[in-house]
Amino acid sequence: MSLFNFNLTIMNKVLQHDLDAIDQLLEKALGEGLSYLNNLDNIPTSVEEPHTSGGGLSSVGSGSLHALQEFKRRFADIMVASSGPRYLGFVTGGVTPAALIGDMLVSMYDQNTQKLSGHGDISARIELETIQMLLDLFELPASFIGGFVTGATMSNFTCLAVARQWLGCKHNHNIAKEGVAGKLKIIASTPHSSILKSLSMLGLGRQSITYVNPLEGDREAMDIDKLEECIKSLNGEPFILISSGGTVNSVDYDDMKAIAALKSTYDFWWHVDAAFGGFAVLSDEHKHLLNGWEEADSITVDAHKWLNVPYESAFFFVKECYRHRQIETFQNADAPYLGEDKEHFNYLNLLPENSRRFKALPAWFTLKAYGRKGYEDIISNNIRLARHLGQFIDGSEFFELLAPVRLNTVCFTLRDGHDPYRVEAFVDELNKGGKVFMTPTVFKGRHGVRAAFVNWRTTDIDLRIIEDEMLIACNKISVVWF
Repeated sequence: MSLFNFNLTIMNKVLQHDLDAIDQLLEKALGEGLSYLNNLDNIPTSVEEPHTSGGGLSSVGSGSLHALQEFKRRFADIMVASSGPRYLGFVTGGVTPAALIGDMLVSMYDQNTQKLSGHGDISARIELETIQMLLDLFELPASFIGGFVTGATMSNFTCLAVARQWLGCKHNHNIAKEGVAGKLKIIASTPHSSILKSLSMLGLGRQSITYVNPLEGDREAMDIDKLEECIKSLNGEPFILISSGGTVNSVDYDDMKAIAALKSTYDFWWHVDAAFGGFAVLSDEHKHLLNGWEEADSITVDAHKWLNVPYESAFFFVKECYRHRQIETFQNADAPYLGEDKEHFNYLNLLPENSRRFKALPAWFTLKAYGRKGYEDIISNNIRLARHLGQFIDGSEFFELLAPVRLNTVCFTLRDGHDPYRVEAFVDELNKGGKVFMTPTVFKGRHGVRAAFVNWRTTDIDLRIIEDEMLIACNKISVVWF
């Protein structure tokens, strides 16, 4: 008789049943997803607050098929068309067919993207290959390294964390080891809210920014002369400069060439937030707006915006020469099971998260499938549609532009739209119609509306529907208001 008492491990019966039926279950789930995609043009962009009834946690579990049936009964009909062609709220892209294929495989393969060498999966290698393709797409030099994170907030966080380490070392202070001490100098003009959130998470504080006034008029870009005055007032103290590669409301760009010239004279870390505005490099008419950004130390770009991959995807670029600062910031110290050679063995020592999905695969698929020409066509079409909507607004008796249509975002308000409640009522009425979705904003103290064109599906037919729905909503609130 054996000295050891072996027990046969028995899989949970419900799990075993699902495993045996995995092909059929995936077919049914795919059918549900295809039903949504094939009807996307007719699915509402907004729904009323749903009232669904359902039980809590089952003690035994009913299996995947019953879960799918319950989801379909309670939730499927109230999923909104956030990936559809007339969802213009925030800056939300769609999902290209190739990106969808890649994302499905991400969950099936379920890789933990961390190792660059040694035994284990190769997803980190594919991520680096994708980063190289993105550098080519944005016409940036190979002197950048990069990686994928969840969104612009984490991309900005990653870049600014490395910038913080660089700036601390300028003061002979290793922040990654010793913590934040003293007030580090940060300069910006019109930073996105994710910048402020990142500064908060980094312990630098939302109020740590010295603001440089923007140019006069309808501009949001920083005044370069005032920027240099601000720099001179620091008397040679190093600092972090955060510039906009496309502001949220009017897609205004800081003067990259001028900032690059300042960088040759003054000592600062230059971070460019180009979450969606970086894609302007694919437009012959607009690529000059990014001339000089290759001199930046770090760059943020969102993938789930104009790259049109599923949500929770962004990437960052940091100059290769600061890899050591990056590793100082993110390395897993005192974790021998992660490997001794932190610089070459574990990709996770270059990013905030240890546990990471294979985020690069949808981007890899869509870049391989459509190449530069595919994305040039998406970008040019969205810019064209935004321009046409701007012309419609400019010629309308009901609406007026708050800022020029510089790229893909249209920022407008109601004529005589100084009453914020009337503007809010218009947005509510427009979104309630379920055919179009836009978001409210404030520009230069005036309440307005933003429409961002970033979806590969949007066509001229959609634009006509958008314009009609705007007029219908405006007429409805006018009846109530007057």
